[in-house]
Amino acid sequence: MAEKLWYIIHAYSGFEKKVAESLKGRIEAFGLGDKIGQVLIPTEEVVEHRGGKKIQSSRMFYPGYVLVELATAENGHVEDELWHVVKNTPRVAGFVGSGQYPTPLSAEEIAQIQHRIETGGENPRLHVKFDKNETVKITDGPFATFTGVVDEINADRETLKVMVTIFGRQTPVELEFAQVEKV
Repeated sequence: MAEKLWYIIHAYSGFEKKVAESLKGRIEAFGLGDKIGQVLIPTEEVVEHRGGKKIQSSRMFYPGYVLVELATAENGHVEDELWHVVKNTPRVAGFVGSGQYPTPLSAEEIAQIQHRIETGGENPRLHVKFDKNETVKITDGPFATFTGVVDEINADRETLKVMVTIFGRQTPVELEFAQVEKV
């Protein structure tokens, strides 16, 4: 049995799910279940603030791409038959790779993607985009109901430094993304 490696397919933007469904249908139709493994659209859970409410949803972290596990030929490249089946799937632009053959993902890259998918469900990321000098309303903590202006953004820690007027003076307050909403 040939070794299966992960490859990235470039799909038309917005059609990732259709490509995955079409590919699964083609696998059945051509009887390639033993040569094509998983078809994966890497997603993570995110929390967004909409209308003052927290809404949890799934978001693709590689929009426009679908991962597929394919058998390799003895020369180490994707088998020609599989290459044609995948490449000719509707809304597939091609494989990601350099040169004549698609480049497989390393085991480390796949492990990182799978880890991100698994941990994303346990700790959903807050998906909010703030800009410097933007006015925000504080919704939680001792400064709830105050408004302020974003001075600094730390996306890694998901915190903001907001300048709030307290007793007539501009005071910097560090807040988490979840503690503020856009005005």
